[in-house]
Amino acid sequence: MFIERTSVGLDVHARSVVAAAIDGVTGELVQARLAPSHEHIRSWLRDLPAPVAVAYEAGPTGFGLSRALTTAGIRCEVVAPSKLQRPSGDRVKTDAKDAIHLARLLRLDEFVSVSVPGVEQEAARDLVRAREDCRGDLMRARHRLSKLLLRQGIVYSGGQAWTGAHDAWLRRQRFDSPAVQLTFESDYDAVLTVQARRDRLDQAITMMAADSEFTPSVRRLGCLRGVSTLTGFALAVEIGDWHRFTGNTIGSFVGLVPTEYSSGQSRVQGSITKTGNTHVRRLLIEAAWHHRARYRPGKTMRDRWDLASPAARARGDAGNRRLHARWARFIERRKRPVIANVAIARELAGWCWSLAVMDD
Repeated sequence: MFIERTSVGLDVHARSVVAAAIDGVTGELVQARLAPSHEHIRSWLRDLPAPVAVAYEAGPTGFGLSRALTTAGIRCEVVAPSKLQRPSGDRVKTDAKDAIHLARLLRLDEFVSVSVPGVEQEAARDLVRAREDCRGDLMRARHRLSKLLLRQGIVYSGGQAWTGAHDAWLRRQRFDSPAVQLTFESDYDAVLTVQARRDRLDQAITMMAADSEFTPSVRRLGCLRGVSTLTGFALAVEIGDWHRFTGNTIGSFVGLVPTEYSSGQSRVQGSITKTGNTHVRRLLIEAAWHHRARYRPGKTMRDRWDLASPAARARGDAGNRRLHARWARFIERRKRPVIANVAIARELAGWCWSLAVMDD
């Protein structure tokens, strides 16, 4: 329920901020164009009739403004852009109209806020996403190199690619054309450079996962198959406060629930929504594939169990058995593996939640 006198909507950009303030007593509308400086925005807000509440859309400018206003004692809501209600017939969009729209929605309490991460959590999230970007860069660099060789009629047949043996085979490649040789060396050097960057990021994430505020959650999540230290740490920093969800709602947050179009007696369900956190959804999809194979806890799994509490180990073991049993039933029904894996990933999200909120 809105209790402040003045509601303020901010349309925040890198070089400018458009503000609109509505006085709940007089109904007066005040508009201004401000500099993106936090001090300038706080100074303008202090001149408004107090108390004041502020809302702005989540975006590339981050959460620094929200933290600065909260520190100054001003309630600040960071609104999810995809959840904003907009009139279907409105065909004019300007920064000023967006600011007024935010101010009105704030007063009506008709908005959905995003969770504002702490400074440490946001720094860890940036590190995890840098590693995710590096993974994509490495995949593209390897693809360019392998397709260059394929155009020359050269295909590796000595086993699995991108192993030590494959790397030794790449080093032995020579070409008669100086242009092709230079291209090969450039692409191969790109692979080595990105791979070294990935290894450095992996090492940094492993060190942070072993000694940070997320360490207990990472160790509990590691009791599940497919959730290594890197995956567990990424889930922990991306989700943040797991208590915002339940075992049923966590799946919809990561976009692993089916779309639905229902009216009257008609009910149609389609593909998954793919809304929410894309990174978390990809990690869960990848981890779900590990539950397809027969469940036999090995040394790696038992080493991760040794770092967790007995309750977490028992919970993780129950989750592993349950998820593999579901895979077995899907295979018996001849369900398409990619569809079955999405269902497993959705349930895996619930098991991750149950471990994350568990008390040590």
